[in-house]
Amino acid sequence: MNALVRLLAWLFALAVVILPVVAVLNGWFASERWPLTQLRVSAEFQRVSAEQVQAAARPHLGSGFFAVDLAEVHASLAALPWVERVVVRKQWPDTLEILITEHRAIARWGEGRLLAETGVLFEVPGIDGLQGLPQFEGPEAHTQQLMDMYRQSQGLLAGLPKRIEWIQLSPRGSWSMGLNDGAELMLGRIEPLPRLQRLVAALPELLRAEARPLLRADLRYANGFALRWAAPDTDNTAAPRQQI
Repeated sequence: MNALVRLLAWLFALAVVILPVVAVLNGWFASERWPLTQLRVSAEFQRVSAEQVQAAARPHLGSGFFAVDLAEVHASLAALPWVERVVVRKQWPDTLEILITEHRAIARWGEGRLLAETGVLFEVPGIDGLQGLPQFEGPEAHTQQLMDMYRQSQGLLAGLPKRIEWIQLSPRGSWSMGLNDGAELMLGRIEPLPRLQRLVAALPELLRAEARPLLRADLRYANGFALRWAAPDTDNTAAPRQQI
């Protein structure tokens, strides 16, 4: 009986010591003690502003160092437009540290979404005001394939005054793209890059021989391609194809 009494007394004394510590660490009381007075933010601030970060984090700072809920702070910041990744941590005695990584868009995707260089599709407000991004169309499972095709194709066109305005991968795996001068290129499914390279090699000479804009190039031939030029008197009416 004496042993039981001693055990109970020991457990009570242990609880008296531990429970206040646990209560403080969990913010059960004294949540206003040890207030967070400094907010340290590391971010690019290209698409996400410092004001947005402060507005999202400020409501959580009044709880104090031990009571602040880092998961809630993280959720508030992750909900901001253009935010890709968030890291939130506390530094004793009064600092909340925030690290934000922004999405970097490389293309528009379908209607209303953007494709990040990480291959992630995301939505942000004001997408119509973004300029200079190519348009991608294709199955969502092939975002990386479209990015690779765009980069390699743009590299092949680097020596010409042309850039890719849009690129499309059909559900059957056929490639097509449009250039900033209005030309449409049909690359097909088989070896699209070598076929594009063949056109790029011949294009400077072809453009010197033709004063008319190129409207369409069908590269789906084993040993050549077919070209459609604008009619001599207009840029919009298709002329007969020239097969090479």
